Amino acid sequence: MNDAQKLHDQAIVIDGLQTCQWSRSIFEDMRKGGLTAVNASSVIWENFREGVGYVSQWKRFMRENDDIIRPVRTVADIHDAKEENKTGIIIGWQNTSPLEDKLDYVEIFKDLGVGIMQLTYNTQNYSGAGYLEENDSGLTGFGREVLSEMNRVGLLCDLSHVGDRTTADVIERSKSPVCISHVLPRALRDVKRNKPDELFKACAEKGGIIGVSLFAPGLAAGNDATVEDYLDAMAYIIDLVGEDHVGIGTDFSQERPRPGPWQIWANKDKGTARTLTEFATVKISKPQGIERIGDVPNLTSRMLARGWSEALVLKLLGQNWLRVLDAAWRPTN
Repeated sequence: MNDAQKLHDQAIVIDGLQTCQWSRSIFEDMRKGGLTAVNASSVIWENFREGVGYVSQWKRFMRENDDIIRPVRTVADIHDAKEENKTGIIIGWQNTSPLEDKLDYVEIFKDLGVGIMQLTYNTQNYSGAGYLEENDSGLTGFGREVLSEMNRVGLLCDLSHVGDRTTADVIERSKSPVCISHVLPRALRDVKRNKPDELFKACAEKGGIIGVSLFAPGLAAGNDATVEDYLDAMAYIIDLVGEDHVGIGTDFSQERPRPGPWQIWANKDKGTARTLTEFATVKISKPQGIERIGDVPNLTSRMLARGWSEALVLKLLGQNWLRVLDAAWRPTN
């Protein structure tokens, strides 16, 4: 066994977001990739009932695949997943649409096992604006209460698809660290989906984490990108905010074809209105060398090949996520 594989096997490896077509084969690929925990975040436009349905789906998945996956509600559960040689599943959302307009639902979904909620997905909801909303007016009054309630019950707030002004408002107001779970720097490719340096700095200054995404449209080399381009983006953010505030957030959507019904639905406003992006129908390639979940060990080997220390690599693979999850999952007063 080479040194890179040995380090990867020892590490706690946390993927800040995947949105795959969940199945036994995906879970097996998580094990192949050595993933200790994954934010399984496929809620996009669902309502309350459908949000409950997502929780129900995961309970069934975990019951039927309990030899290789297990639920995660606490950081202790992630350590247990490592000991048990399983992948821990953090139930996540990419929108707060299942809350509808009911503040009380935040605590209900926390009790049901949801650990991470992205505040908005691409456009406006009750809480604030997504990055594709024509007028980002910032965090709403209701959104301030949702954020306060997330802090109170111990739910991590994600800001990846959130508009810049709304993102800044959340970071300023949150009592707990937040995450930008799957994102790339606008400084390296000037597209709206990427985020500017000042928001990365603000997130880090409040103790949060930036999960670096594999999404080709946000990488400087686009579909021609390799794992090295991905690590260049990671290195840029490390230089900007420090090595304690950066992690992995692959945004794998494995087994969801483009074009395909899920991608087309996800790329329409609220799932039914105007088409927001071309991402559902154009070719999007993952960087060469990390095309599938099972390729994640290649990140470790390429990090070490760059001369990054083992201590740094362990932080990037999962220790930084552990720290943020531990802080964000502690209820505040």
